[in-house]
Amino acid sequence: MNPFIPARGLSNPHIQTLAPRLIRKNAVLTGYPERLETPDHDFLDLVWSESDAQRQHSNKPIFVLFHGLEGSFESPYANGLMEAFARQGWLSVMMHFRGCSGEINRLARAYHSGETDDARLLLEQIRQRYPHNPIAVVGVSLGGNMMVNYLAKYSDDPITSSCAVISAPLDLACCSARIEQGFSRLYRNHLLGSLKQNALKKLHLLEQALPITADDIHSMKRLYEFDEQITAPLHGFKDAAHYYEACSGLPKLAQVDTPLLVIHAKDDPFMTDAVIPSFRLPNAVDYRLYEHGGHVGFVGGEAFSPRLWLEEALPTHFNNLIR
Repeated sequence: MNPFIPARGLSNPHIQTLAPRLIRKNAVLTGYPERLETPDHDFLDLVWSESDAQRQHSNKPIFVLFHGLEGSFESPYANGLMEAFARQGWLSVMMHFRGCSGEINRLARAYHSGETDDARLLLEQIRQRYPHNPIAVVGVSLGGNMMVNYLAKYSDDPITSSCAVISAPLDLACCSARIEQGFSRLYRNHLLGSLKQNALKKLHLLEQALPITADDIHSMKRLYEFDEQITAPLHGFKDAAHYYEACSGLPKLAQVDTPLLVIHAKDDPFMTDAVIPSFRLPNAVDYRLYEHGGHVGFVGGEAFSPRLWLEEALPTHFNNLIR
């Protein structure tokens, strides 16, 4: 896998972070939806790169994608990566976290950075349907931190043969504080606005589970407040601090036995150096830290002919592993 080199003139971390949305204004892949029912009577909305008829008896390797906070198939990195893998002969599938597909889920619970049960359900379904197909997984941002938790929890039977995590907030407390600073508050406003909007849509469910009102949600100004009042108590944590400590992926890297590629940019505006491992990593973990790249940006090429490096590097990486 060639190292990342930012496009000349586009090395600024915020340009790197925002440029993919300007480059990729429309989805490049037609997705085929599937709804997966969960044991707790909720649902997970999947998007496949091929129709049900096309993927019957497929012998292609399978690329599984877990998106970031409030992401979806419409996120440029999501449909872009799915299309890039499909073009290389893979069957691609992405799981929307609960409530992220455009339809509010049935339960008060949602998703969070350490919730691995839904990912496990999907991967078990894939293994059952395609028992002989290699499976590779990529987790982006929140989905990346979730996958580190997953690999540590299911080290004896990860189902996937290899994995990569991109721009993962491996220290949740530090990342929560970092996004409240400077220009990064622009991203905070976008993410928090989406979280609040979705919470208000299911207020009737939240009110049955938490002592919260619409006014409480409207008054939230920081991601920490959302995690303190909704994410943590809704999913069994004492408070935001407990949630951050329990679900940060950084210390769990030491428990990973599955081949794992970790890609971080040192200038990621969502993070600090606290996400960079300071301890010896297991042999299974291939850690790549680049000076530039922003948050899930990694725009290379030339300023007037940019290229999304992840869409070239990741299929190459996994193709080499399954040969």
